[in-house]
Amino acid sequence: MKRLPIFWQRLVSEQGTTCPRCHGTGEEVQRAVQTLRRALEPLGITPELQVKEIDEATFLQDPLQSNRILVAGEPMEHWLDGQAGSSRCCNECGDNDCRTVEVGGQRYEVIPEDLLVRAGMIAATRMLDPTLSA
Repeated sequence: MKRLPIFWQRLVSEQGTTCPRCHGTGEEVQRAVQTLRRALEPLGITPELQVKEIDEATFLQDPLQSNRILVAGEPMEHWLDGQAGSSRCCNECGDNDCRTVEVGGQRYEVIPEDLLVRAGMIAATRMLDPTLSA
């Protein structure tokens, strides 16, 4: 089986909590990986999720690293002709501007399952035929 690496990182406090934005994205990421697993298995590709916790000191150096998703080594938005953005967050993040994703003119704070599935499918297609453009 070929591996489709999916990497997600977010701020986790010393108490083990995260902001609502990252909590929601975490649930969406889990669902997306299951959907991709079912869809890609017949093609001989398996998604592999790696989750990383960022501590507060690391987060404060670069808040836009929190809630970041990489698919096959590229930012998720790369596969969707989107871009990273930011907006004010809350709770564990304080009043920092945290990562958002903008795709098709819409901004997402919680990254929905369907965007990640779409990015994963595009990346998997590229794995099957490297001559295709991203």
